[in-house]
Amino acid sequence: MTVLEFTPAAIEVWYTVNDGVMGGVSSSRMRHEGENVGVFEGNLSLENNGGFASVRTEIAEGTLAGASALILTVRGDGKRYQLRLRMRLGFDGVAYGASFETTAGQWSEVELPLELFRPTFRGYGPRDARPLDPARVRPVGLMLTDKQEGPFRLEVAGLEAVGGSR
Repeated sequence: MTVLEFTPAAIEVWYTVNDGVMGGVSSSRMRHEGENVGVFEGNLSLENNGGFASVRTEIAEGTLAGASALILTVRGDGKRYQLRLRMRLGFDGVAYGASFETTAGQWSEVELPLELFRPTFRGYGPRDARPLDPARVRPVGLMLTDKQEGPFRLEVAGLEAVGGSR
């Protein structure tokens, strides 16, 4: 089942949350390119204790009900990214993330079982976080972190949910 499309109208509802919220100077954006491709791009800076860039959008509650994995179709730049899910709207709070590697210039399908998504809050693993409930996921996002300084570019052509591993 398709979770997100990357049409021009769909790209307009993505928003940016970078390390500027804590004094950093990283930059990023999500933009449309080609027929159905979103491009998460920008520059990750470690200045002023920075070090992350991210974009988010919202899906309808219940969209991921019954899902056991998410499949991203991406073409990367050789950097490691995270797909992040949140069970509540708002700027802050616990996020559940799973990292994935990219190969520069190569399209690939990345399957991320929901059991791999780990809770995080401001870079730390909270001990009292509730388990991820796919039926309650609303914000979905992409993030670059882990001191991967410099320009980055991740093309995304699809995000699908599946009920079992393939």
